[in-house]
Amino acid sequence: MQMPRPDQQVLARKPEIVAALRAVLPADAVIDHPRELKAYECDALSAYRCLPLAAVLPRTTAEVAAALKVCAREGVKVVPRGAGTSLAGGSMPSEDAVILGLARMNRVLEVDFDDRFIRVEAGRTNLSVTGAIEGEGWFYAPDPSSQLACAIAGNIGMNSGGAHCLKYGVTTNNLMGLTLVTMQGEVIELGGPFLDAPGLDLMGVICGSEGQLGVVTEATLRILRKPEGARPVLVGFPSAEVAGACVAAIIRAGILPVAIEFMDRPCIEATESFCGAGYPDCEALLIIEVEGSEAEIAEQIGLIRALAQGFDPVEFRESRSEDEAKRIWLGRKSAFGAMGVMGDYMCLDGTIPVSSLPAVLGRIGALSDEFGLKVANVFHAGDGNMHPLILYNANAPGQLELCERLGAEILKLCVEVGGCLTGEHGVGIEKRDLMTVQFGPLDLEAQMRVKDVFDPAWLLNPAKVFPLEVSAGRRAGQTRAGQTGAGQTGAGQTRGGQDAA
Repeated sequence: MQMPRPDQQVLARKPEIVAALRAVLPADAVIDHPRELKAYECDALSAYRCLPLAAVLPRTTAEVAAALKVCAREGVKVVPRGAGTSLAGGSMPSEDAVILGLARMNRVLEVDFDDRFIRVEAGRTNLSVTGAIEGEGWFYAPDPSSQLACAIAGNIGMNSGGAHCLKYGVTTNNLMGLTLVTMQGEVIELGGPFLDAPGLDLMGVICGSEGQLGVVTEATLRILRKPEGARPVLVGFPSAEVAGACVAAIIRAGILPVAIEFMDRPCIEATESFCGAGYPDCEALLIIEVEGSEAEIAEQIGLIRALAQGFDPVEFRESRSEDEAKRIWLGRKSAFGAMGVMGDYMCLDGTIPVSSLPAVLGRIGALSDEFGLKVANVFHAGDGNMHPLILYNANAPGQLELCERLGAEILKLCVEVGGCLTGEHGVGIEKRDLMTVQFGPLDLEAQMRVKDVFDPAWLLNPAKVFPLEVSAGRRAGQTRAGQTGAGQTGAGQTRGGQDAA
């Protein structure tokens, strides 16, 4: 992966930049010692890493605004960071950029059960949002696999989903309002605790914008009453393609489970070794969860059972107790950790039409054989959001590059069948140079014009989302127009500790 060189003028001015940040922030909010900056050298795409120029950890929206004003004045790039769980390198730092971390902004600001919303600071973790209200019988629906650690800020940046998005939608469907700080330090309020905001849907622009347009510091989120009950079933199949066909049949029949999760044999074997969930010996399995009253649950499971029988399942297992339900979900919830025990892997994130699942799974298997790298599949099958895990040896020369080439072919395949490059992980640095596969020059130009409006100097989240050559030219043009400070796009990231510039 190509990495641009850092702005040497900014690096030379590090002492002055750090001093300027310390002048407007509390003493403990600015980090610049290399040893302490190690915690911010990468996110969950850990194959690439680099120490940032500095890190700031504000506690209030006012402090975020003050930090951004300093960086805008000094022409310093800023990388917003929630919890650093991005699998696409969305919060990957650069040598000439300041990390702006929101971890200290984690308070619940307001809860209103009558109007069904909770207002939180954006550094609060996803799971702890539900934790603040579940005692009263409420929950926050989006549930990414990293929900124990990931922050609401990152969920908004990547428009995260999760296992239950099939019924409840992704972040944008559950976001009612937000507070945004622009690169110039201006604080903007969008939306609020009501269903429809007046004017243009700027929240729809911000949600999924990957930190390119501003820093979200507060969010008003829709909350829901817990259902009467929920019950998962586990269905094993003789092949991945057959399991994919069963998913398409369920959706085609108009049945709307809360979740349909897919796991193939490599993933099943890894999770069995890791946590012993008791999954059947099969090539692929589906975990399908339905909810409602006992009568509703029984009716939905009856329909699913009838459909699944047409695909000759190896096993159809219905949970009969809370303990059995937890065991059905145990392997799926442990999948990413289990695969990590087996070795290094890269987790992709492409979305396809559900009807294309059988063909795409077959083609991924063929690509795996062609490249000589094992691929395990575990994903949200109900909405076609795939997460192929490519296993490789990070210590073997050339393996990372081979893994990336295979990943690119899989993502191109997703676009080929009518899908897109990302469902919930974002583009980041991982898919940045594949954007031209999905978007033509005019499409990219329209997106970049939006960034021009919010971030004229192109200082926010450098070297992300847009192809390097395109974004570098854009920023150079802004510089010539006198709209930005000195320096060139990007940063001197390193790969596995080696200079990649």
